[in-house]
Amino acid sequence: MNWKDFIDPLTGWLLHSGLRILLVIAAAFIVGRLINTILKRFENVLTNQEYVQENRKRVHTLIGILRKIVKVSAFVVAVIIILDELEIDIRPIITAAGIGGLALGFGAQSLVKDVISGFFMLLENQIRIGDIVSLNGTPGEVVSINLRTTVLRDLSGTVHIFPNGSITSVSNMTKDWSGYLIDLEISYREDIDYVIGVLNKLGDDLSKDPEYKQLILAPLEVLGVDNFNPSGVNIKLMIKTLPLQQWKVGRELRKRIKMAFDQLGIEIPYPHMTLFWGEEKK
Repeated sequence: MNWKDFIDPLTGWLLHSGLRILLVIAAAFIVGRLINTILKRFENVLTNQEYVQENRKRVHTLIGILRKIVKVSAFVVAVIIILDELEIDIRPIITAAGIGGLALGFGAQSLVKDVISGFFMLLENQIRIGDIVSLNGTPGEVVSINLRTTVLRDLSGTVHIFPNGSITSVSNMTKDWSGYLIDLEISYREDIDYVIGVLNKLGDDLSKDPEYKQLILAPLEVLGVDNFNPSGVNIKLMIKTLPLQQWKVGRELRKRIKMAFDQLGIEIPYPHMTLFWGEEKK
């Protein structure tokens, strides 16, 4: 065997087609990184402007999806060019892929449903990364939105993965603004108007507090007597805050209500239980 007859064609191929293939791979890598950098800077420019938090979350979500689409597109284009350099006719492959895709579409209807549902979820801006939502009754923070799945993480750290096509109910607790509701029960013997005045004063003080005033969008609303319970009168309160800040503001409000009621002698009733000690039978 003459090694020269083998090495010369190989060397010629490496210097022509092989070199072009390497250039295609390098170009695909460079273009992917370049576009990724551009998208990241574009995202930083948008989120550094005077955008409300809602717009920032939407930009972050859409840019993340766009990055994935760019990566897949660059990979597909690079593969097609490489196959052409290898003198492999890609027309049968494309035809087979089309037929296979059609067959896959019939056989994987749930996958198609997931992708379509994910597309409309993004288009309609239902949820964004960072939102606190409840999907099919499961609460958690949105950590990832893909065309096929949506990923939540709850307070215990458990990750929940939902195929988009299986999501039947979406409750977004942090879209545009958030509200914190309190059902406050007081004793029947308390003066309702006096208690409401105390609550309004506490709400005003909280709205003027430097630590919390930037988080509160509207003053505390004392909605009035909401129910008569077996042990007391129920008063409903509501305060409007920035998204994701309702729990911080609400916990501080509850603490101030308890401290003020203790100081003023306003009773918050709770169920009492009386125990009777039995006697031994003679």
